[in-house]
Amino acid sequence: MATPGAETKKPGNHNDFVQLCNPHVAAMKEDVLYHFSLSTGTHDFPTMFGDVKFVCVGGSSSRMKAFSKYVAVELGLDHPGADYPNICEGTDRYAMFKVGPVLLVSHGMGIPSIAIMLHELIKLLYHARCSGVTLIRIGTSGGIGLEPGSVVITRQAVDACFKQELEQIVLGKRVVRNTHLDERLVQELVRCSTDLGEFPTVVGNTMCTLDFYEGQGRLDGALCSYSEKDKQEYLRAAYEAGIRNIEMESTVFAAICNACGLRAAVVCVTLLNRLEGDQISSPHEVLAEYQQRPQRLVAHFIKKCLAAA
Repeated sequence: MATPGAETKKPGNHNDFVQLCNPHVAAMKEDVLYHFSLSTGTHDFPTMFGDVKFVCVGGSSSRMKAFSKYVAVELGLDHPGADYPNICEGTDRYAMFKVGPVLLVSHGMGIPSIAIMLHELIKLLYHARCSGVTLIRIGTSGGIGLEPGSVVITRQAVDACFKQELEQIVLGKRVVRNTHLDERLVQELVRCSTDLGEFPTVVGNTMCTLDFYEGQGRLDGALCSYSEKDKQEYLRAAYEAGIRNIEMESTVFAAICNACGLRAAVVCVTLLNRLEGDQISSPHEVLAEYQQRPQRLVAHFIKKCLAAA
């Protein structure tokens, strides 16, 4: 069993080039990023992506498309008739958009989907010779003890047993990786939320589960073998452990970024308070506004960083 953080590279100067934890890639004549429909043999990665400094990832392709337009406006890069085409139009697995130094990528739902995307994304950044890159996952989540619409900046990404680790089976062996996130980046995002003053924001631990129903203690799935009391005890124990929201991607996002020495953060809005129910029943327009909150916070952060550069 690998020990937590055994493969981790220490994040250094923000001008460091993106590195991989895989000695085999450098020896490959061509690297096909199959799920992006991109290849080093057919695309000039340094020209296409070499200026990327910020990468924002989120579940929905349509949400990332809308966010690309918002980022363009916020950074003063938008103009009448401007379009931001999907760079991965050759596949329907993921969508990718680029606005100046910002790359925006959808990752689908759950650990397997985002893990595949991250492997190819980080290789893309490596082949493009990118340096000083910050990655941020934005998304939605279920809150614990928070009002719907609250934004959670993740301090620690933990699993369903409240451990700060990601367990994976590699070649039939159990491998455990640390899910450390950059505390300095957390505080920078907190200051940006204070600057905006538009919505409640908290720093807390985020629990990452393997599914939406049983894994998160819901009572409304096709399967359920526990009671309301069992569910409440589990969620209250999570709250006592510092967990303030639940989603399905943060541990693998943190683990892979940490292993490659990349500065990373997770910013999610809560759509409901799980102590009060399981189903998301707020009106569409309310949910749509909630989902824009992490986008506004992260766009403000990027704008502030670029202004200070």
